[in-house]
Amino acid sequence: MKLCIDELNNIKNSLAEKVKTPVYDIKKIKENTEKTPKWLHFGAGNIFRAYIGKIDQILIEKGLEDTGIIVAESFDTEIIDKVYTPYNNLTMLVTLYKNGVFENEIIGSIVDTIKTDTEKEKLKKIIIAPSLQMISFTITEKGYNLKTPNGDYMKIIEDDFSAGPDSAKHTMSLLTSLLYTRYKAGKFPISMVSMDNCSGNGDKIKAAVLDIAEHWIKNNYVEEEFMSYLTNESKIAFPITMIDKITPRPAEIIEKHLEKLGFENMDIIVTSKNSYTAPFVNAEAPQYFIVEDKFPNGRPQLELSEAGVYITDRETVEKTERMKVTTCLNPLHTTLAIYGCIFNYKTIYDTVNDPLLNKLIKEIGYNEALKVVENPSILNPKTFIDEVVNERFPNPYIPDQPERIATDTSQKMGIRFGETIKAYMNSSTLKVSDLKYIPLVYAGWFRYLLGIDDQGNTRSISNDPMLEVLKENLISIEFGNSKSYNGQLRKILRNKIIFGVDLEEVGLTDLIEEYFMQMIAGKNAVYNTLKKYLTD
Repeated sequence: MKLCIDELNNIKNSLAEKVKTPVYDIKKIKENTEKTPKWLHFGAGNIFRAYIGKIDQILIEKGLEDTGIIVAESFDTEIIDKVYTPYNNLTMLVTLYKNGVFENEIIGSIVDTIKTDTEKEKLKKIIIAPSLQMISFTITEKGYNLKTPNGDYMKIIEDDFSAGPDSAKHTMSLLTSLLYTRYKAGKFPISMVSMDNCSGNGDKIKAAVLDIAEHWIKNNYVEEEFMSYLTNESKIAFPITMIDKITPRPAEIIEKHLEKLGFENMDIIVTSKNSYTAPFVNAEAPQYFIVEDKFPNGRPQLELSEAGVYITDRETVEKTERMKVTTCLNPLHTTLAIYGCIFNYKTIYDTVNDPLLNKLIKEIGYNEALKVVENPSILNPKTFIDEVVNERFPNPYIPDQPERIATDTSQKMGIRFGETIKAYMNSSTLKVSDLKYIPLVYAGWFRYLLGIDDQGNTRSISNDPMLEVLKENLISIEFGNSKSYNGQLRKILRNKIIFGVDLEEVGLTDLIEEYFMQMIAGKNAVYNTLKKYLTD
């Protein structure tokens, strides 16, 4: 059978016990959405389909919403062509439980798609609708950046500055252009809701939009009053959010699982832009979405979705985000990714089952970071770490790869570990010199950047915008020769942009260098170093 609207009744009748199907009229929801669109989303990837689409589906099924989501894709429109259009925009969501249970549900709340490079008029029609309440985003943190790592504007942004709103190419430029269209149509209010996993995500959108608008004003493309519209929170809001749900690449085991149920054409697809996608999304069960309550044109009752959504104030969002990103999940994830790559583990599950690495993340989470985390009240930090360490990471059915998590590590170090160091610096009872395990992560990262595994074999390094700069400082360091190290890392260790602090200034460089020299001694040197410092 096929995953399509015409087959839903057949699926319901033949697989009622195994597949949950939408209990609403998808065509009617689509019609309602066309008449009064409320929700436009940028980013057609896995987390959007698995989580955001699910939230709206619950609200529709509860009778709390009668419209769906329109998704726009600006980076990889091949996704639309290959996993949306052929399946009538339906997604098979497979939730993976640690005990081996696979929960199957067809998501029908995503009712229309837009390829931004060829369907800008369709976008404009939606943006001028007074009913539109929000535009949300899952475009990754890089999608909000206007500048290169060296601080210069990217060429595409400079071109957008020069060409003006009608020729906008970058997603943030396109968004600014759409807001200008909405401004001219009636200055209607709306909220910009980032759902990306990065600190101050709403602030990043706002900064990008205002920067672009300012250049367009200077170039006489838009009037100065447009800026007043963008900065008026009763008109345009940029709430910050925290999102947490692991939705890894589609897995072969799930493809085979669905084929066994009788579904056709469940193939995993790799697009020309290297996006891994499929008609299905496999995801873990735990999920959290914490949202600052700033919606000048109203909003869906997201908190009633029973899907881990909390609508709260800015301070609580910030505390929750800091809890997750600096203590309870992201630092542990990055730690496993770095060492998982060095040891050639295939999945995070394999990595966390290594006794030494399991001990390492517990030392970092419970014994170093938890001491300085601020309790956000809506979620308990200790309970959160417990779930991460005992349930989420050890789920054998989440095929998440260390290589994926290790991507862009230079952009993550400052927030994931640097904030804990800063908290120690500001503490009256704790000393930076007490930190023994976070420095192990730093040393492990540099060891990973050599591109050599623990057996001395060459291995790949995940993409990173600073990779070439970092590797330049490592050129003269030889695997198997600890004496080849004579301070080459000092310059990097002083880089506050990467680490959030000057690690030499705070007194951690000697320890990091000591760990690193031990790790380059030869085969199994990384394992032996971890064993030395993690074995009681």
